Amino acid sequence: MVLIRRIMATKRPISSTNRAKKTKKQRKGSITPPPAPASSSESESESESESGSDSESSSPQPLQRKKERLHVASTPLSSARESSDNTEVEHPNTPIYVLLDQSRLETVKTRTGDFVLLNCDDHRDICRKNKLDPSDYRPDILHQELLALIDSPLNKSGNLRVYVKTTKNVLIEINPQIRIPRTFKRFSGLMVQLLHKMKIKANNESNVTLLKVVKNPFTIHLPPGIRVYGMSHLGEIYSPQSLANRLLQSERDGNGPVCLIIGAMAAGHITLEDHPYIQEMFSISNYQLSGAAAIGRIMSGMENFLGII
Repeated sequence: MVLIRRIMATKRPISSTNRAKKTKKQRKGSITPPPAPASSSESESESESESGSDSESSSPQPLQRKKERLHVASTPLSSARESSDNTEVEHPNTPIYVLLDQSRLETVKTRTGDFVLLNCDDHRDICRKNKLDPSDYRPDILHQELLALIDSPLNKSGNLRVYVKTTKNVLIEINPQIRIPRTFKRFSGLMVQLLHKMKIKANNESNVTLLKVVKNPFTIHLPPGIRVYGMSHLGEIYSPQSLANRLLQSERDGNGPVCLIIGAMAAGHITLEDHPYIQEMFSISNYQLSGAAAIGRIMSGMENFLGII
């Protein structure tokens, strides 16, 4: 009995760590069975899905959608180009003449000995010494009107001829290829140079005359059979499109080219006393507009009538 108790005391119970080691050894020693082969229907479905995915990845469906969208978006541009190409033939052979009348372009000598363009902002004291009204000297009005005319698509398409007449009866011819300075300071220097030298040429090799003083009267520079109209807020009111239809449709019917006389002064309007050859006076709005705003409306109506984009 004593021996049995000693033997039982020497035997220790198996701990949890020893059991975990035995299970790991059994797992390492055991061989996992191979997976069961898939059925024929499942393999066919997988092959079909793989072939379908390959076909979908090989066909560039997103690229086709982008091309279709680009094609749809390009149709209005192509139609616009076709319409513009068709309307280029309808442009009149004779350009539209515009006279900016009664502009204030006068030079004055400063204390430093430089000649500048007289304006109400910088030379109020000079105007008061000479008993002149400073509000009448607004050469910036001519600057704004020339920008509206020369930068218009009607002029860039070769259908516009611009002249300027000052209160001192100086007549200036503007080349359609000129680029009017954007700042008034540079524009003032350009006008002073023109009034002193009577002519301004381009600096490039072409040596084209951009501005020049021409002989009076203004009518000798107009083609025969031209119809002259004045723009004033006291004239008959037309919308821009109806005015273009009235003037340019009659030109297509063989009634002669068109000339518009627009004021470039700070106050007042064009009168028949200054231009007795004016046939009729027109207005472009129910309200009194600036010269640049009125020119913009007139140019847009004529460009729409002629199909100039």
